[in-house]
Amino acid sequence: MTAPAVQHVTSRDNPLLKDLRKLAQDSTAYRKRGRVWLEGDHLGRAAILRGVRPAIVVIAESAWPRFSGEFEHAAARAVVVADALFSTLSGLESPAPIGFVLDLPAPGEVAPETATVVLDGLQDAGNVGAILRSAAAFGFPQVIALKGTAALWSPKVLRAGMGAHFGLRLIEGAQAATVAGLKIPLIATSSHRGDFLHRTELPSPCAWLLGHEGHGVSAELAALATMHVRIAQPGGEESLNVAAAAAICLHASASHGL
Repeated sequence: MTAPAVQHVTSRDNPLLKDLRKLAQDSTAYRKRGRVWLEGDHLGRAAILRGVRPAIVVIAESAWPRFSGEFEHAAARAVVVADALFSTLSGLESPAPIGFVLDLPAPGEVAPETATVVLDGLQDAGNVGAILRSAAAFGFPQVIALKGTAALWSPKVLRAGMGAHFGLRLIEGAQAATVAGLKIPLIATSSHRGDFLHRTELPSPCAWLLGHEGHGVSAELAALATMHVRIAQPGGEESLNVAAAAAICLHASASHGL
C-alpha cells in the first residue's frame, strides 16, 4: 500500500485542528460531524486490529519518528502537528502524542435474539466505558443505550472502553420500545428487589437492564423485565456502583454457559 502524503501543520488556526478540538472536547460533536476522535496508540491499534481503517492519523512532531513506521500506512491521511499545537487537542493532563480520526460507524441493526446489555440513562462516562469492556469480555456483543445515556462515542467513553467499542454492535438513542422488541428474557438489576443473583438460574441468551447511577432502572423498563435480581452484599453496605454490578452480573451469565 502506498503511504499517504504527510501533511505538516504549524498554525493554530488550521481548519483540521479546529475540527479536532471540537471532536476532542465536545462529547456529542461526533454526531454532527460523523467522525470520531481516538486519542492514543492503544485505541488506534484496537480499531485497526478489528479491520477499521482510520481516515486520519495525527501525530505530534516529536513522536513522528517513533510512530511513523507503524501507523503511516494505517490511515488514508497522515498529519504531523507541532507539539505545542497537539497538546490543544486533548483534555488530559498528559496528552498522548498520537490520535486517530475515524468515520462514525453506521448505526447497528438490533439483533433481537443476541445477548444484550441495555443502558438506561447512565450518566458517568467511566461507568459506560467499563460496562462496554465487560460486555465484550463476557460475550454480550450487543449494547443498546437508551436516550439520555452518556454518548457512547464520546472521547471519555472511548478511553474508558479501551477498545471494546470495536468488537460490539452499538445502538444509541433507543427507546423502551426497542428493548420490548428483544426476543430474549430481560433481567433487571436492583438493589432491593428480586432473587439474589447467586441463587438464580439465569437464562441464556438474555438481556441485562442496567439503570441510572442514582435512580436505577426506570419503571417503564422494569415493567418489561422477565425477572429481577439483586447482588448479595454481606458487608452491609450498598456500595457497588453500576459498572461493578454489571461486571458481576455478566460474569454470572458467562459462568452459566453463555
